Amino acid sequence: MKKGTAIFSSAVALSSSLALAQEPTAEQADESTLEEVLVFGTLSNFSALKSDTPIMESARSVSIITQQQILERGALVLDDTFTYNAGVTGEAYGFATRGDWVFVRGLDVPQYQDSLQSLFGNYNNTRPHIYTLEQVEILKGPASVLYGQGSPGGIVNVVSKRPQSESAHEITAEYGTFDHTQLGVDSTGAINDQWSYRFVGVYKDSDSQVDEVFDKTTVIAPSISWRPGDATDITLLLNYTETESDTAAQFLPVVGTLEPAANGQYIDHSTYLGDPDFNKYDAETLAITLLASHQFNETWSMEFTSRYTDASADYQQAWPSFIGGDRYVYNTDGSLFEDGTVPRSFYRSDASSEQAAVDVRFRAQFDTGSIEHSVLMGGQYQDITTTDAGYYDYANGYWFIPGDLHPEENTEYWINVFDPVYGNYPDRDYLDSLYTKAPDVTVEDLGFYIHDHMTLANWHLTVGVRWDETENEAGDISQDDDATSASVGLLYQFENGLAPYVSWAESFDPVIGDNGAGRPLQPREGEQIEAGLKYQPQKFPALITLAWFEIDQTNLNDPLALPGEVEQQSGEASVDGIELEAQARLGDFRIQGAWSKMDTESADGYRFPSVPEDQASAWVTWQPSGNMEGFRAGAGVRYVGATWDGYDQFKTPSYTLGDLMLGYAWQNWDFSVNVRNLEDKEYLATCLARGDCFPGEERTIVGRVSYRIE
Repeated sequence: MKKGTAIFSSAVALSSSLALAQEPTAEQADESTLEEVLVFGTLSNFSALKSDTPIMESARSVSIITQQQILERGALVLDDTFTYNAGVTGEAYGFATRGDWVFVRGLDVPQYQDSLQSLFGNYNNTRPHIYTLEQVEILKGPASVLYGQGSPGGIVNVVSKRPQSESAHEITAEYGTFDHTQLGVDSTGAINDQWSYRFVGVYKDSDSQVDEVFDKTTVIAPSISWRPGDATDITLLLNYTETESDTAAQFLPVVGTLEPAANGQYIDHSTYLGDPDFNKYDAETLAITLLASHQFNETWSMEFTSRYTDASADYQQAWPSFIGGDRYVYNTDGSLFEDGTVPRSFYRSDASSEQAAVDVRFRAQFDTGSIEHSVLMGGQYQDITTTDAGYYDYANGYWFIPGDLHPEENTEYWINVFDPVYGNYPDRDYLDSLYTKAPDVTVEDLGFYIHDHMTLANWHLTVGVRWDETENEAGDISQDDDATSASVGLLYQFENGLAPYVSWAESFDPVIGDNGAGRPLQPREGEQIEAGLKYQPQKFPALITLAWFEIDQTNLNDPLALPGEVEQQSGEASVDGIELEAQARLGDFRIQGAWSKMDTESADGYRFPSVPEDQASAWVTWQPSGNMEGFRAGAGVRYVGATWDGYDQFKTPSYTLGDLMLGYAWQNWDFSVNVRNLEDKEYLATCLARGDCFPGEERTIVGRVSYRIE
């Protein structure tokens, strides 16, 4: 490995976190002078790439958001961490309490933890708490060659905090806007020469920008590691998370948010249109993860990852009913929506998910002549069962005939969106009479894969292939699919720090059902071509990356099919874009900038919903030395372009937000204040064709104090 590459081995392509280093002179190296390396993000064999191969040698695009960056930018939930990366749309549905929503290269992507999938469907488990995480990784582009079924946009992988042999202990307290209160404990160290531990605990109690919506979360995350020798490492992690909350998304109507209502009024973004005695979103997750690695000899090593997860969520919510597409209830006599009164739907979901997964990998490092090989081969199995039971009482008190809308006499449970009054919802006996249980859904996936990263002088070639067999069962319906996925990437490292690359990758995602003629539907397929240039200057620590990509999706629903016709799956969609990101350290300043531009086209010929065409962001941290050592300040700006609803009916305007950080470290103490959305701008994150909009996050100001012992 070349020296410059080693220094930047943790730098990641395109929208990465950067490993910054002061490179020593030849004379210093000869004198064995200690080299200062400032690391802001590293990949391990349990990372999104399942490899610690330096990303400067890999023709893949990965972003790393480190714990330091999470703290500097004032992120309170995982959703907040995605807002400063090229090609990534964070906070896609505005302020949220049910989950974390992110689009990567215009597409929804699955969520992983420690390289195993951790989220299946929606609303059946808790969201990961960022205080328990070491870093967040975003792998861009198709990842089926590593993970099997999934999105062509990529994956999000969060990395858990793990035991360290060096002793470090921290207690932290936060208080801020909307009575945000949080206490956290993080303690790690060696028990003896072979054993080490870590304990992470969090308690959060907070109101929110939406009236009546609160969020109480408790996390207990102990872990222990056994290292009987340099060749073996076994770590057991336990995470129990319990959340008691309500749902922030109120599904506010387009009329009254994006457009003024007939009375000229706008709905306040803090408006709560559920009922505090009916609504709830309570979730609980228990996850047990085992990570193991062993070095057999100089050539062979292995890793083992497994997890058992048991999760559930009790979800109830009332919201304004979606009637009339681009309008809610609309009567020509000026009643109903014109005076602000609309019917509500009442929803309940008692959902759960249970996962058993294992991924076993073997590695071989060897040479064939002048070619260096790093071979990864493995097998992965997972078994997931999801359940759901509940009801959906749609537009209670409203009689709907296709082509005509008629209000019934009973408007008891309707609500005025400008002046809501709570306490009115249907009788429990009536709602319970609607309660039904959906069939359990079980997904079993078995996959085998092999990759070879070959190095010849300055050339780096990676070739991979994976075979998967997936079985889906839902009640009496069963479907088997198999798929072969491949990827190839080529990169050349010039001596001046330039590294052009090109890559190609595939993805697949099963679709349950038949084509109307008795034949099972084929999996949706994705294919990406990417070409880019990475530049690591030799004069100062920095990384500049530029990439172009094109993603094509096939086997989508046929947009021209008529009702009753046989489904042909001839629909196609595409995404193409360009991404630019630069990170550097200049004296006491750390700088990151990102810009991306995407063109999307759905199978129906429209732009993807909620995906901006343009995005840009910049963040600067100043951490002076000398007399001001200990002080730090940071500022950022993020621009998100306009989005559309999926059918080019509603255009949600662009917005620009500013963030600020001030901090001071003194002895064992650390003090900081973070402000997100500095100007407290009111904006909409997105509006959908079905007729609802999602407000963005209001200004938050959070103070944090930590006491650390090392």
